[in-house]
Amino acid sequence: MYNPETEIVFPSKAIGSLSSLRGETWQDLVNMVIEKPLDSPEQTAFLLMMIKIDGCITCNVDSFRAMRGCPACAQLNIRRYKGTDDDLVHQYEQALMDTKKTFFKDS
Repeated sequence: MYNPETEIVFPSKAIGSLSSLRGETWQDLVNMVIEKPLDSPEQTAFLLMMIKIDGCITCNVDSFRAMRGCPACAQLNIRRYKGTDDDLVHQYEQALMDTKKTFFKDS
């Protein structure tokens, strides 16, 4: 069964749907990232973080995750995340460092 909300990896269009799922620290992070351009290090880092949290690399078209769609999968994973909002921000900061080191060396 095909779901039009399913992408190859976590799509940037789904970022906004995650804002209200956790506390103020998380909401501030999501809102900051949404305001950045699609090709910014901040958006790229957020996508990398979500790809890791959601397990996008192991997802395939026949999986339960894919049948639900990327936004629903991401929302479920953020709701179920066992760490704190600060832990999520730390993961984002690590992804941002990795992203800048790999893709934005001249920035």
